[in-house]
Amino acid sequence: MRYFDYETPAQQAGIPADKLEQLVKFFTLEEPHDLMLAELHILRACMAIKSGRLTLDAALNEARKLAA
Repeated sequence: MRYFDYETPAQQAGIPADKLEQLVKFFTLEEPHDLMLAELHILRACMAIKSGRLTLDAALNEARKLAA
């Protein structure tokens, strides 16, 4: 079941599919028991990248740090 359409903002932000997959993997691992919350975080990250408040590299670097 999907709760949020994060793919459209990701495309609008120019996030490549492989990078979006990395964000999805990170947030899904971060919230393994709450898919809705994981998808909300993905959506918010994509919207922040789209608006210029966050860079894709910064989001991925932060995800890598938290996953380590």
